[in-house]
Amino acid sequence: MRPTASGLEKEGHAVRGKRQRLAASGTLNSTPEKVQDRLFQSYDFFDPEDLLQVKYEMLRRVERDGISVSQAAHDFGFSRRHFYDLQRQFAAHGFQGFVPHKRGPKGAYKLTDDVVDFIAKARETNPSCNASVLSRRVHDHFGLTVHPRSVERALARTKKARTS
Repeated sequence: MRPTASGLEKEGHAVRGKRQRLAASGTLNSTPEKVQDRLFQSYDFFDPEDLLQVKYEMLRRVERDGISVSQAAHDFGFSRRHFYDLQRQFAAHGFQGFVPHKRGPKGAYKLTDDVVDFIAKARETNPSCNASVLSRRVHDHFGLTVHPRSVERALARTKKARTS
């Protein structure tokens, strides 16, 4: 018979699994050691690595338990300014306000339909045009600075759209 895993091994695996899921969702607290709140120090249910739980508990401790914003910010490892930002986000969006959003541009904002059409037509007219040349043509025609790799991606998207 094969020995079964001990309770500690099972618990360690569960903790690693939770940590991986938190990291994948962007909700792993990168500084769990800064969370000094008594509940997080005393009970296993409260996980200082779970950023959503830490943020919610910080707000709850101020709203329901009546501790000061300064004390809550200190106990949970945040600044007072961050507390007020979280409070505003929670009021506007609920728990979704706690979930980190992808930073930076959300798409090829410079490459409008007109620009992509211009690139595609320029490539059709002269198939030997490389992305650097097309990038310069976009700059000359539209006044936009576009990286050659962005041009390549735009051409790939248009080619993919035509084949679908």
